[in-house]
Amino acid sequence: MTTWIALESNPEVLTKYIHKLGVSPLWSLTDVFGLEPDQLEWLPGPVQALILLFPCSNSFEKYSKEQDEELKANPPKVPEDLFFLKQYIHNACGAIALVHSVANNPAIEIEDGSILKKYLDEARDLTPEKRGKLLENDKSFTDAHQEVAVEGQTDANSGEPVNHHFVAFINFNGQLYEMDGRKTSPIPHGKTSEESFLKDAAKLCKQAIERDPEDVSFSVIALAPTQD
Repeated sequence: MTTWIALESNPEVLTKYIHKLGVSPLWSLTDVFGLEPDQLEWLPGPVQALILLFPCSNSFEKYSKEQDEELKANPPKVPEDLFFLKQYIHNACGAIALVHSVANNPAIEIEDGSILKKYLDEARDLTPEKRGKLLENDKSFTDAHQEVAVEGQTDANSGEPVNHHFVAFINFNGQLYEMDGRKTSPIPHGKTSEESFLKDAAKLCKQAIERDPEDVSFSVIALAPTQD
């Protein structure tokens, strides 16, 4: 399995990354400093995705395994045009969370001829498994990732174990989905709307944090309009 350098949960680095891939500069990543309604009001809107970084503790891995077993036993019905890809690259969860966030939001413009546009055009009609393999073998995407990942504040080393994982929460046609490339499929979490999405997704982030209350190494970032 291919191994990439892990991305930091650093809005400046992640914003540079999506722009390098071809996302319009009108969109950026920003820190979410609190998940209460009054704290969420400070975010520029409309927020298109929340991305949660969480520790891969024993309790979370147990919950994650049980959740995926339920998905396999009772596969949810998801729209055919919901873009989901499987993760086959070590340390690529940050990149995959960003792809899930951007690819499923038609409001976000992607530059023609860009790395991300070429990947999505080629991957659109493939299975989630083949999309993951396509990403693994995409040299332009890999090079862009490695170039930006080394710019984080912590020492970047693709050979070191990474004990955190990124997942994305998105609104797709009025349904809230959790997008995790390690899972069998997208995870539906019920109805949402442009007006309620941020509050609904924040509630799921809070539930994830409450499953491991002793750990403080969670972070949340939002994909939102760029502020001048």
